[in-house]
Amino acid sequence: MGVQENGNGLVGGKNKYKRMESDALEEDTVLSSNHQDQEGVYVEKRNTKIYLLACAVFASLNSVLLGYDVGVMSGAILFIKEDLKISEVQEEVLVGILSIVSLLGSLAGGKMSDAIGRKWTIAFATLVFQSGAAIMTLAPSFTVLMSGRILAGVGIGFGVMIAPVYIAEISPSAVRGSLTSFPEIFINLGILLGYISNYAFSGLPVHINWRVMLGIGILSLNLYGSCSVCDPGVPEVVGGAEQNRRSKNCAV
Repeated sequence: MGVQENGNGLVGGKNKYKRMESDALEEDTVLSSNHQDQEGVYVEKRNTKIYLLACAVFASLNSVLLGYDVGVMSGAILFIKEDLKISEVQEEVLVGILSIVSLLGSLAGGKMSDAIGRKWTIAFATLVFQSGAAIMTLAPSFTVLMSGRILAGVGIGFGVMIAPVYIAEISPSAVRGSLTSFPEIFINLGILLGYISNYAFSGLPVHINWRVMLGIGILSLNLYGSCSVCDPGVPEVVGGAEQNRRSKNCAV
């Protein structure tokens, strides 16, 4: 009887040790799983920040066009006056019309963005500005040049108004202030690029140099337009963030 009791005691002890080892193994598995989940959340947050930064940069490219147009026209108008033989009044109207038309474009941009969305309003602004830039580049007379200038102003007004709204709506509150400052920074960058373009192409013949200066904006628009197609719409970003919050709440 004593031997059997000892045997049962040994068996019970072995089972107890096995259960302890099993519990320890399960605990290690849970800790490892939690560590992997934390790493996955960190990687996801980092990728999201990079993606939002890229979207903010692409949305701000329209501000580069505004700055570029302001900067490049300060030098191109000298050659336009010589090539097209325009008067001082026509010169002043040509330079100043952009601000007036941009204001009208900004007023209309809000309604359009509510109707078709922020992303497609930016794409529309790109198309309108590109049409205006192409007309200005090929303009044979002052009238045609003014038509292209008006179209370009409408496109700039649309893009400059809607870009900060789009960036604010896709950005988390922690970095919203930083990202919404991008359009202002890019305006100054565009002005600098306009001055560089004036210096780089001023040595060309008079009937060509100002056309090249104005036409350079079309190249940046092609990049801007292709990138805007890859940007998410605001409902997609907001909906994805809301879904993530709901998933976390359910998990808790």
